[in-house]
Amino acid sequence: MTKGEIAKNYYINGLNCAQAVVMAFEKELDIPADKLKKLIAGFGGGFGRQGLVCGAVSGMTMVLGYLMPDGAEKVQVYKEVKSACDKVIEKTGALNCAELKKMNKMPCGDICQIVADITQEFISK
Repeated sequence: MTKGEIAKNYYINGLNCAQAVVMAFEKELDIPADKLKKLIAGFGGGFGRQGLVCGAVSGMTMVLGYLMPDGAEKVQVYKEVKSACDKVIEKTGALNCAELKKMNKMPCGDICQIVADITQEFISK
């Protein structure tokens, strides 16, 4: 099962988009599941259902930042996150929850799958 499939499954089973992406990387993050879910809970729906940055993208950002090599400078982290976000835009059309919903292009579970797969691609470099 890919990280994307895992994330989509988490979303379908009740986690929000941010939680679904982060929980797909639970083993790599080595943080207890209950803490991960609480840590990222408020990011769903674009920061507490405000339609801002997609929760899946927020989850991706957290995972990428956490899994960057020890000592990675913030500028390096910013570059990786920017590159991953560019790939998300290429595949989904936007980064903001409200824009994604307005386009009605794909369901949130599919977005979680795409974002988690992109995250995996970037941490596997």
